[in-house]
Amino acid sequence: MRKVTFGVANSLDNYIARKDEAVEWLKWSSDVSAIMEEYWMTIDTIVWGRKSYEFAMRSGRGSGSYPGITNYVVSRTLKPGSDKTVTIVRDDAAKFIRKLKRKKGKGICLMCGGVLAKSLFEAKVIDEIGFNIHPVLLGSGIPLYYEMKRQVNLELLDCRVLKGGCVYVRYRVNK
Repeated sequence: MRKVTFGVANSLDNYIARKDEAVEWLKWSSDVSAIMEEYWMTIDTIVWGRKSYEFAMRSGRGSGSYPGITNYVVSRTLKPGSDKTVTIVRDDAAKFIRKLKRKKGKGICLMCGGVLAKSLFEAKVIDEIGFNIHPVLLGSGIPLYYEMKRQVNLELLDCRVLKGGCVYVRYRVNK
């Protein structure tokens, strides 16, 4: 069965962006590049949350930036056909991802924020999480996590100190 990974860069106080979606506080380094290069070799599918997809499109890093990757966007509001590089998923996201996991292929990357991640954690479809934790307390912003109905237990798989004071952590979700 294919592995589903949720990963994101976040502040130490667990925000993924400022309230205005600004992410100028993110630090990029050769360490991060190496981790991402290694990771991209393990996946062939991205499932985007609508807001993350729209942010990436505005930033010039949309689905077309990932050749050889099949892209899906979970949305009830986007119109199909507006971007030929993605398939719009209107169905229940957890049910859709369960079907994807049973198909042949490499891993599945979740490019989403906390709202979609919350529902997928609660549905028990996420297998691993990876975070690049940045040495900043934003104080407010778009949260990484929203209140969940259950506890999610994790097992540490990797932890690395990165250039610029960031810390990369990767966990397996215990089911």
